[in-house]
Amino acid sequence: MTAGTDHVLEVEHLQVQLKSNAGLIPLLEPLRFKLQKGRILGIVGESGSGKSLTCHAILRLLQPRQMEWSGTVRLNGRDLGTLSDKEMRTIRGKEIGSIMQNPMNAFTPVYTIGSQFVETLRTHTRISKQQAIQQAIEALASMNLPDPHKLLKKYPFQISGGMLQRVMIAISMCLKPPLLIADEPTTALDVVNQLQVLRELDRLRYECGTSIVLVSHDLGVISQLADEVVVMYKGQIVEQGEVAQIFDQPQHEYTQMLLRSRPTAIIDRLSSSTPIEL
Repeated sequence: MTAGTDHVLEVEHLQVQLKSNAGLIPLLEPLRFKLQKGRILGIVGESGSGKSLTCHAILRLLQPRQMEWSGTVRLNGRDLGTLSDKEMRTIRGKEIGSIMQNPMNAFTPVYTIGSQFVETLRTHTRISKQQAIQQAIEALASMNLPDPHKLLKKYPFQISGGMLQRVMIAISMCLKPPLLIADEPTTALDVVNQLQVLRELDRLRYECGTSIVLVSHDLGVISQLADEVVVMYKGQIVEQGEVAQIFDQPQHEYTQMLLRSRPTAIIDRLSSSTPIEL
């Protein structure tokens, strides 16, 4: 089978090293994993295990003066490492969406939500400004965000983190990227907003066929949403497999330790074959 026909994302021998006066310091050992269309890959591990660094490496957001990376990252068979910086900027958003743990960092504080939403849509699609505004309003309404017209006129600092997360998901719903990277998207949110964000991520997967890389330290989130799990420890993958396999029969002692430390309230896992009921 031709590369890319069965997997949206293919990561092979991805390695990141920090440049220092003493030489190169390994931050990520060679990583390898794949993700099929419409599936969710959960990445778990303690702080400093390399989860976010992996996301930044896939997106090519590492500082070249500070870090050196090698390996292969393919999106639908296309090697992202061969693209120029300009080409990569067109990939981000349209073909790879991203939702980061601090949504405020994704928006420019001096421009309104509407201007940034519309600019993003028009950068990646051939639509008029009025069409973009209408799409933005409809997308925000689909997120159950109140008064979409008024929301477009507000600045990022005028709304909550949970609302900003849902705005980013709304943008992704409009662009329908084949791949979405969600790095701790519920970390700073209250329980109500967490459930709303998770529900919309699952809807994006089922309605748009988007594949999702979901990074979380919350094993309950991973157990409910993910189809497959990658367990990271000190910059390397120590275990990976189907979510049922990892949660029910963990093999690595680090995975076993993570599962023993989880609250008992998150033990139940929802079937990955049906949309999540949150």
